[in-house]
Amino acid sequence: MPSLIARYLPERFAKTAPVVTHVRLQGAIGMGSPLRPGLNFKDVEPLLQRAFSRKGIAAVALSINSPGGSAVQSALIAARIRQLADKHSVPVLVFCEDVAASGGYWLACAGDEIFADESSIVGSIGVIAASFGFVDALSKLGIERRVHTAGENKAILDPFQPEKEEDVERLLAIQGDVHQAFKALVRSRRAGKLKGDEAELFSGAFWAGREALARGLIDGIGHLHEVLASRFGPKLVLKPVTHSSGWALKRLGFAASAGEGLVDALETRALFRRFGL
Repeated sequence: MPSLIARYLPERFAKTAPVVTHVRLQGAIGMGSPLRPGLNFKDVEPLLQRAFSRKGIAAVALSINSPGGSAVQSALIAARIRQLADKHSVPVLVFCEDVAASGGYWLACAGDEIFADESSIVGSIGVIAASFGFVDALSKLGIERRVHTAGENKAILDPFQPEKEEDVERLLAIQGDVHQAFKALVRSRRAGKLKGDEAELFSGAFWAGREALARGLIDGIGHLHEVLASRFGPKLVLKPVTHSSGWALKRLGFAASAGEGLVDALETRALFRRFGL
């Protein structure tokens, strides 16, 4: 009676049940607050290590819900996903939730296949920098700004000083370099799948699920459990990989000040609101 025996065997001996490990990547990339940690390589990498190193897994599933953030952290996390996937010869299936845009889409491109809901926001392949100018406000308030630097470019784009054309040109050049890296990553990971004009695809525009599918940014419309059950069968065992409760308590106990946390939370919220969320 093989089925009866299998029922009482430890999971590692029960070969009839495919195992998929599951990692959730949620929040702004490189940003966070004491109560709502963001995504960064240091915190995510141990989860990825555990997810890929489990013996005999059929795949690793990634749920992504991120409006983007740091390009460097996005690149570090995505590169590590691919390194581990190649090392362990394990396929990576990505599931976009509310939003996988900008850096969130960078992470999604680390997957071998990308799925999304019809209402998921996908894309925003671009680079943005936003600030404010307070020069006139300071003048009206009778406040004098004093800045002393060693290095003539140390205070470029200071929001309390008039904007200079050469400073903006320098910023745009840097953004262009980052954008080129982003586009190269998308072209490489979505080779043969992208459809339509690249000028539109890489313009920073974003789309809901079906329009993203039509442009080749994703591979299908579907949710985590239904896609995995269809792919691996109803006996599939989904194993979430999360931080320990001790890690969460440590973050609460040794996090930044409440004021810094509030600023981080506001920045994170602003990123999500760009996509109507």
